[in-house]
Amino acid sequence: MQAKLISLDGDRPIVLSKDVTVVGRKRGICDVFIDRSSVSKLHCVIVKTDGLLFIRDLGSTNGTKVNGQRVVRGALLPGDELAFANARFRVHLGPTESPDDDRRPERTEVIDSYSPRSERRRESFDNDDDAGDLEGLGSASDVRLLDDSNG
Repeated sequence: MQAKLISLDGDRPIVLSKDVTVVGRKRGICDVFIDRSSVSKLHCVIVKTDGLLFIRDLGSTNGTKVNGQRVVRGALLPGDELAFANARFRVHLGPTESPDDDRRPERTEVIDSYSPRSERRRESFDNDDDAGDLEGLGSASDVRLLDDSNG
């Protein structure tokens, strides 16, 4: 199964080739690097298993939303809108494409979209050592969606 996130902002699609994908703006740690100041350094994790996608927010400041609803963790279905802060994507799940397609599974995906002013603000945070501990992310069996009133 091929899983990809199709940008609703005009950026190129992101192929989710790993079973566990870390999304954020911490270069060198995140598998999907989104260079926007509204995206946390370690924003969320996407897990691909048995033809399904699951998402887990990593305590991001501006949240992860599925179909406009802020979530801590949840399942993703084809056609769902997934947002990391203000970076919006449409979830695509389908058959694996031919082996000669333009996928590079072991490289970090990069989305560059920032202003120089936000870059200066971001640089002051890049020296923080907040790689954090990715253990204890829960399992696929404890999936639940939360609305904004529940935090």
